[in-house]
Amino acid sequence: MPSPLETLLGERDWLMADGATGTILFNMGLQSGDAPEFWNETAPDKVRALYRGSVEAGSDLFLTNTFGGNASRLKLHDAGHRAGELSRMGAEIGREIADASGRKVIVAGSMGPTGEIMAPMGPLSHESAVEIFHQQAEGLKEGGADVLWVETISAPEELKAAAEAARLAEMPWCVTMSFDTAGRTMMGTTSAEMSRLVARLPHPPLAYGANCGTGASDLIRTVTGFTGELPVIAKGNAGIPKYHDGHIHYDGTPELMGRYAVMARDAGATIIGGCCGTTPDHLRVMRAALESTPRGPVPGLDDVVEALGGFSSDSDGTDGRGPTRERRSRRRARE
Repeated sequence: MPSPLETLLGERDWLMADGATGTILFNMGLQSGDAPEFWNETAPDKVRALYRGSVEAGSDLFLTNTFGGNASRLKLHDAGHRAGELSRMGAEIGREIADASGRKVIVAGSMGPTGEIMAPMGPLSHESAVEIFHQQAEGLKEGGADVLWVETISAPEELKAAAEAARLAEMPWCVTMSFDTAGRTMMGTTSAEMSRLVARLPHPPLAYGANCGTGASDLIRTVTGFTGELPVIAKGNAGIPKYHDGHIHYDGTPELMGRYAVMARDAGATIIGGCCGTTPDHLRVMRAALESTPRGPVPGLDDVVEALGGFSSDSDGTDGRGPTRERRSRRRARE
């Protein structure tokens, strides 16, 4: 039988995903350096409020509070052994909110990167990465997630390991990479290369695309570079982060994100949401814009700049002018 997300994709021309996780939780009192996943146990009402905010704003799909819930990242908090348990808790709260919504809402089990560099450039083997992702996937499955949502990935090797883990867990999955370095991921992958990669996977995702990055304009440009047959995901940041009064703020207004949502749809995205800085206020405007604006032609780059602002770089990564693959560590939380 088709999964709930497959069914919904077959019924609708577009779906709206959720917004930020970290931004909302920090506004609720999460401290920098703390693991948000602990709140699945110690502050479940705040996690319920996070999920409910997206659903009430019109999201058809929301991600669980489990982005850093794998053993590799949780070991930094002496909790690597609790990866499956904390992920299960995050999914259980999500299942509760989705089932109480009165409509079909998808619970997407968030799985972020391990934070380690994979072989041959780093110490993390394929087998170890699969084990890390599989442990978390089983926890999310047990908690009632409809789909695994692998996000903010930089390295093809890590994407392949997550794909294998989803197969072992017998779960449908989706994946997004973050194209935040002149149109490439931090490890050098372009949008076109990602399209080719997911098409060759033995257990392909239901949808794939881009999240986070450096702003709405860049994300739209990346979306136009995807060439596969699978549904495309767009989850862009609400503008550019700025440091003010001891906090990170994003300068993207709800109106800008409404324009972004429509452009993402017209550029070819089927699942459209926000990432860092995107609040329920943004989501409400995005939903209204998607419902009220007729589908238009694929936007040109000049149209994107006019509506959303300029790009962070001249290159989209596919013209050979972007940075090449580097040996760099990446430890970041989805904000």
